[in-house]
Amino acid sequence: MQVFDQNRRTAIAAGLAVLFGLALPAMAHDGPHQAGGTKPAKAGELGASAAIDAQGRLWIVSKETAGADQYVAVQTSIDMGQTWSAPRRVQQQPEAVSAEGENRPKIAFGSKGEIYITYTKPLAKPYTGDIRFVRSTDGGKTFAPPVTVHANRDLITHRFESLIVDREGRLYVAWIDKRDLEAAAARKKKYAGAALYYAVSEDGGASFKGDYKIADHSCECCRIALALNPQGRPVALWRHVFEPNVRDHALIELTPDGKLAPLTSMKRASFDDWRVDACPHQGPALAIAADGTRHQAWFNVKDGEGGVFYAATDASGELGKPIRLGSAQAAHADVAVTGKNVLLAWKQFDGKSTAILGKLSNDGGHTWQDRELARTQGASDQPRLLNTPSGFMLVWHTQHEGMRTVLLKGRQ
Repeated sequence: MQVFDQNRRTAIAAGLAVLFGLALPAMAHDGPHQAGGTKPAKAGELGASAAIDAQGRLWIVSKETAGADQYVAVQTSIDMGQTWSAPRRVQQQPEAVSAEGENRPKIAFGSKGEIYITYTKPLAKPYTGDIRFVRSTDGGKTFAPPVTVHANRDLITHRFESLIVDREGRLYVAWIDKRDLEAAAARKKKYAGAALYYAVSEDGGASFKGDYKIADHSCECCRIALALNPQGRPVALWRHVFEPNVRDHALIELTPDGKLAPLTSMKRASFDDWRVDACPHQGPALAIAADGTRHQAWFNVKDGEGGVFYAATDASGELGKPIRLGSAQAAHADVAVTGKNVLLAWKQFDGKSTAILGKLSNDGGHTWQDRELARTQGASDQPRLLNTPSGFMLVWHTQHEGMRTVLLKGRQ
């Protein structure tokens, strides 16, 4: 497999074909050097999300600024990132938009072709926000005005949202919420961390029901990972605050009616015993294979050293021994899976530049090959991994090169 860098106009042999045993190319495209490409964003506004619709079009959602005005904008590509449409704003009126890596706009698609977009709108008080939702029912030609997802309208944290659509077409939006922390403080009671809540739409985003509590005592500012299990139901993975103050991870399956039993159904999903009264701003990544194998990646401090780890469940459903990804500088991992093919990607800074490094497996994670997927000299977003009809794709928003895509072709 070869990686073609449009900036340098050189072909760098990357050897990625061995992932699937196929001599097919991996193409890297840097958006600003293509017709209609994205423009480099400010260093703190690079948070973007990507998804592929039923027609095979690649969609990007990110923040756009016009002077002091802020918007959410979408772009599409019919050639997997070689060229891009012009940005289209999804709001008629500007409003504040969070667009850093852990708290960025998100995009998903409904069962009837609806386009769903969520983002956090920061409010006047520091660390507060509302979860906003925008939808299109005509393929992105028009978008309905933004609405606030949660019923609670207190001036508190409603931030770090994630969204997913289940197999039945129901839309789930989960977020970090501090209403219970505020209530505890009013009673002069201690309360560790924040809480997780979610809302559900069963009518294509026309309305939401909730707010349903997932759990008390989540970490305050780490993104929530959502993935569908083989039954088509959403599973949430997040950094939890276990007693006395252990910042490990927890897992639970969400239900459309909000009827959860956290004490019996919430499971611990990492066991590093990291005790710290702080939030690392590094949420987990989750992918679930068709056979039910759970693949997860996360950041924690273990044996006194920070790092990114990966593990998968075995045939009994128990989590295997974690492996460290990269060096102590590794951060912000993502994971994608299809069949026995698994791709891991993470950021790593070497003192001069930032690389997206990867681990590739075609046997369910039993053996791995290490690869460098992309590199930049400037600021950058976290890596985003997608499943495409022909293979995995890395999407990476960088300050200097704009929106970059690396397509790893081939399936086993």
